[in-house]
This record gives sequence, structure tokens and C-alpha cells, in this order.
Amino acid sequence: MNHVSHWHGDSEASRPTSIPFRAPTAQVNWHICRPWPFSPSLSSEPAMSLEFHPHTPSPQSDEEEKASPSSTSSSASSPAAEDARPFLRPSASAAGGGGRSRRRRTVSEPSLRSLSSHTSRGRSFGRDVGHAAAETFLLTRLAITLLRYLGVGYRWITKFLALIFYATLLTPGFLQVGYYYFFSSQVRRSIIYGDRPRNRLDLYLPTKVDGLKPVVAFVTGGAWIIGYKAWGALLGRRLAERGIVVACIDYRNFPQGTISDMVEDASQGISFVCNNIGSYGGDPNRIYLIGQSAGAHIAALTILDQAIKECGERECTSWSVSQIKAYFGISGG
Repeated sequence: MNHVSHWHGDSEASRPTSIPFRAPTAQVNWHICRPWPFSPSLSSEPAMSLEFHPHTPSPQSDEEEKASPSSTSSSASSPAAEDARPFLRPSASAAGGGGRSRRRRTVSEPSLRSLSSHTSRGRSFGRDVGHAAAETFLLTRLAITLLRYLGVGYRWITKFLALIFYATLLTPGFLQVGYYYFFSSQVRRSIIYGDRPRNRLDLYLPTKVDGLKPVVAFVTGGAWIIGYKAWGALLGRRLAERGIVVACIDYRNFPQGTISDMVEDASQGISFVCNNIGSYGGDPNRIYLIGQSAGAHIAALTILDQAIKECGERECTSWSVSQIKAYFGISGG
């Protein structure tokens, strides 16, 4: 509390009278020890936050002030103490506890939300897996019921499962052959021998080139509908390791073409082999024709068609049956 003294003269009646008043308290982030009046320069400082809370004196406090003149005189006689007494107190918000707690809550809320989102996502994934398993079980049961209705009993089902197991055991070998077919430098893939979309052949060349090698023209099978030149990759690899040039001939399948179209494609492929195999290290005088399954049937028809042409009933092509040393039909022909 500060006191302001008013003088009315030198007489006894004009003794200084102390009028008590209370300065408004303020809360700031630092202690400021200044007497009243408050300096205007403080309010213009940008780094200072002031919160004023004025205090109105009560009648009881006025009576206490009148009843204790000693305290009044002592306070009036000691201006240094008044100067040292801070009337601006640090704000409670300046303490770091509240801010830190708010920051902790702000940081922890996103983590809680992310945790809840992960939990809900895991639950939804579990529901999806359970739903897929239930649907798979239902479809399997319906398939078994349908097979039994069609007369396919457990004996056929067990044989089918055994076939799948056997194919699974052969998968490593298939992967090795596939890697050899696509990445080996000894394989010349998709050499064009005609103007049709499927007029392509693959050449498997021996690793050792020390003269002309015997040649095998291979016509793959496939029930006349799924035949493809890559089916002869395993045979071509094994024969090439033994010094034999292998040419796997591709042809049109049904419904792309009829049997006559397949025979025409095979004849053009054999003609290419007979006329161009010398540039790949093969011997044109030692060519052997091999067909497998449907390919054996097509190869046999091709030789027969070429023989008929050479007899003068039809126009001859660019190759002769005499250039084929032998014909082998595997599981067909």
C-alpha cells in the first residue's frame, strides 16, 4: 500500500495527512520492482505480458489502517522498503508446469488416436480374413457336393489332389527350365520363318562349336489347341548339351487354324531349317524330324503332304523329304 501526503501549510493543522490507497496488482512473467505510479514504458515492451487485477479496499481494511498508525508511519518513513516491495507478481501461467502438461496432452492425444486406428484396422483385417475363410469353406463344400452329384466320387478327388501334389514336386524343375529358356545365351528365341503370327521357332545351340552338328526339328504337342514352342525347352536343353542343334517349331492352334493350316506352318518351319540351319552351326545333311503327341501327328502329315507334292501332283516346296534322315513320333503320330 502506498500513501500520498498533501500539505496545507506550516501550521499544526496543516500537518501531512496520509490518504491510503491500494495500487492495482498485476501479474507478469518477471518480477518488476517499481513504485507507483506505473511507468508507461513498461506496457510498451513487446516481451512482457501484463495481467492487471485491480483490488478494491474494503471498509474493514480502512479501519485497520486507521487503528494502526505505527504501521502507517513506518511505511511512510521507509520509502526504500516500499521501493523494494514488488507490486507486480509473476503470473501463475508463467510457471512451466501448466504449459508442459498441456503440451503432454497435445502430444499424447494423436498417439492415442493412432493407436485406436491401428486397433480398429487390425480388427477389420481379422474380420476380412474370417469372412474370406468362411466363403472359401462354403465354395469348397459346394464344389464337393456338385462333384458327387455329377458322379465324381472321392476316388477322383484323391487322384486330382495327387496330381496337384505331383505337379508341386515338379515345380523346382520347371523353374530351372524356365530360367534356362529365358536367360541362357545358347537359346535363340522366336526366329521368324513365315508371315503368320505363330510362324516362329526356337533354336538351342550346343556350347561347343567344333564343326557342323546334327539337327533335330521338333514339333511340340498340345492337343492341337495349346501347342507352343517353349514346351520343347527341356528336350532342347538336354540335346544341346550333347552337341545337337534343336529347332522347336511353333504353329497355329485351333481355333486360329485348321489341321491344314497347322501342316502348312510345320512345312514352312522345316523348310527354314533345311535351308538356313548351316548358318547356326547345323549340318543340312543330317536333319531329324521329331514330333510329340499332336505334334507327331502334324509332323507325319507334313511328310506325307510333302511326298505327295514331290510326286508331281502338287507344286513342290523349297525342301525335300530326302533331306530328313529319320522321323520319330513320341506318344503320337
